[in-house]
Amino acid sequence: MKAVIQPRYGTADVVSVGELPRPVPGDGEVLIRVRAASLNGSDRENLVGRPFYARFGGLRRPRNPVPGSDVAGVVAGVGRLVTEFAEGDAVFGELAGYRGALAEYVATSPKLLARKPSGLSWVDAAAIPQAGCIAARATLGLGPGDRVLVNGAGGAGGALVIGLARHFGALVTAVDRADKAGYLLRLGADETIGFEDEDWADHRDRYDRVVDLMGHRSPQRVHRALRPGGTYFMVGGHTRILFATLLAGPLIRWTTGKRVRVLVVSQSRAELEAVTALVLDGSVVSVVDRVCPLDEAPAALARLAAGDVQGKLVIEVP
Repeated sequence: MKAVIQPRYGTADVVSVGELPRPVPGDGEVLIRVRAASLNGSDRENLVGRPFYARFGGLRRPRNPVPGSDVAGVVAGVGRLVTEFAEGDAVFGELAGYRGALAEYVATSPKLLARKPSGLSWVDAAAIPQAGCIAARATLGLGPGDRVLVNGAGGAGGALVIGLARHFGALVTAVDRADKAGYLLRLGADETIGFEDEDWADHRDRYDRVVDLMGHRSPQRVHRALRPGGTYFMVGGHTRILFATLLAGPLIRWTTGKRVRVLVVSQSRAELEAVTALVLDGSVVSVVDRVCPLDEAPAALARLAAGDVQGKLVIEVP
């Protein structure tokens, strides 16, 4: 089968398209004929091997050389213990281990897969899973009038965070490159900040929640932007900041009452289905930046790493 192959950690230059044996599903797995796969922040991290948790799937090199975690396709085979799905079923979801989607076929556990609604295209279905589950967790508990800041809002996962926050009645400040301001306003942001021009962490007591998709500021700085009782979620970013947030978070909460924490988002079929329902009824929008064929996946990974995306990059597998 044709697949994207990443033999080691590095830049997008290490990635190529080649041939691999078609996987054989285990007793508890399904084989998916991939129709579309989308790229996420985790794919950028798994490409370079940073932060440290990106190497859980291989310390020196990826054990599974095929990148990609979000997938939509048709069940092409089932293991003998699988009863929930059958050949021909249209499914979508995240892959356990966050790798394997950028190929013509992938074998995976069915536990994280959902049935693809008929009103959802392959491309749109592939664009939802990881970004949707992150957005669901990051916006949980928001209500009308809450002030929310989303840092890195113009990337792969920002559209659904902004959309869900607005759906719950929050006022959204979106931070990214200044040239993405128009795009962020079209998503529903109430205001934008170009990070080249202004540092949102210099704000004081302004936000009820900060969702940081690109964390590189110390926890001692970011908590000052929160209102009393506010919450800061670090979703992605630098390893040293991740450790600092884990260590400093309990002390900051004890001394200020503000929550500063790393947002750990478990893969969840239930949350995927809940967010997908909101996309289908038009309450939120999943934005696709562009669609590329499998042969152009290395260039798409380079575009993702450079931060040039406005929404999701989706790889179509004909």
